[in-house]
Amino acid sequence: MNYLSDRINLLAESETLAMTRRSRELRAQGFDVINLSIGEPDFDTPDHVKEAAKEAIDQNYSHYTPVPGYPELRQAIAKKLKRDNGLDYTAEQIVVSTGAKQSLANAILCLVNPGEEVLIPAPYWVSYKEMIKLAGGKGVFIDSSVQTDFKVSPAQIEAAITPETKVFMFSSPCNPSGTVYTYDELKAFAEVFARHPQVFIISDEIYENINFTGKHHSIAAFEEIFDRVIVINGLSKGFAMTGWRLGYMAANREIAKACDKLQGQITSATCSITQRAAIVAMNTDPTESDDIKLMVEAFKYRRDLAISLLREVPGIKLNLPDGAFYLFPEVTSYYGKKFGDRVILSGSDLCDYLLDTAYIALVPGAAFGSPDCIRFSYATSEDNLREAIRRIGEALSKLK
Repeated sequence: MNYLSDRINLLAESETLAMTRRSRELRAQGFDVINLSIGEPDFDTPDHVKEAAKEAIDQNYSHYTPVPGYPELRQAIAKKLKRDNGLDYTAEQIVVSTGAKQSLANAILCLVNPGEEVLIPAPYWVSYKEMIKLAGGKGVFIDSSVQTDFKVSPAQIEAAITPETKVFMFSSPCNPSGTVYTYDELKAFAEVFARHPQVFIISDEIYENINFTGKHHSIAAFEEIFDRVIVINGLSKGFAMTGWRLGYMAANREIAKACDKLQGQITSATCSITQRAAIVAMNTDPTESDDIKLMVEAFKYRRDLAISLLREVPGIKLNLPDGAFYLFPEVTSYYGKKFGDRVILSGSDLCDYLLDTAYIALVPGAAFGSPDCIRFSYATSEDNLREAIRRIGEALSKLK
């Protein structure tokens, strides 16, 4: 007897977390697994942020906080958005949540009615599709490919908009492709949305600081659509604070108030100690932070190393991503090839083969709406990258 709700039965498990779980199980059995599936910086939280958390504990910041976050934190976030992005928000337009994932879910649940459409460029972050399901919405996916640098065009977006379209949702820098949209490309998107005033835009900017172009641009910068943009960001990637669980959103007052109300019924505020540390993080100018600069330089070096090594592996098609810490190669040249009785028919088959035979954990592109690709995280050491790609090349050479 199935007594669980239809809502949970229709929800898929996160494939990134599933692959991470499988790799941990194999490692527990004694196998030397290199996990390139998880989206987590392998750096430590900056010391000045950790010190702020220790001080907060000693100062007894251990009580409930306002649902949308401490006023001082929301003010610091508003100042950050002005300093780094040229965006004018007040503290009342900021809602702090338990990770950017909750900020995204809040925004979707407060905007999308059952049956309404959400446009999403593919590839997309794995949880977007499932969040839309929970809201009863309909995901409409706009395809891209390695040949287009995994970017969609304004014409594709306009062609996909219907009277039922409520939201356009995307990330830049993008997880899983690493794609970064330029100012001019975002301006062209904004011109499309200006012609369709019923469409809201959720802009996931969690990888803002891991950007190799030198400058992050937000679609909220365009005045004609500013009130319809919901900016999502957080501390996990740029400040290496994944376990601290703090994200935030900035939006017009009505949307912010709605997200505050929703969050008040589900989780209330996020951790008080994390919030005090976040004030210090938000007051840190990334252009003056040695911690952030060193992390970004390390990721850029690893990106270049991984690409140079993977380009020596036959049949792997790659673009040059400008941000985040992922590669998203197309692997269709291996379809139909065999190893013993094992036949590779999809990117998922290839990921399973590489985990079972080479002990390399990757994530199938199907999880991100691009089934002919696989996601490769280079948020690991140089030694791990070299060894992982050596094993991948060796395992792929056995497919005939």
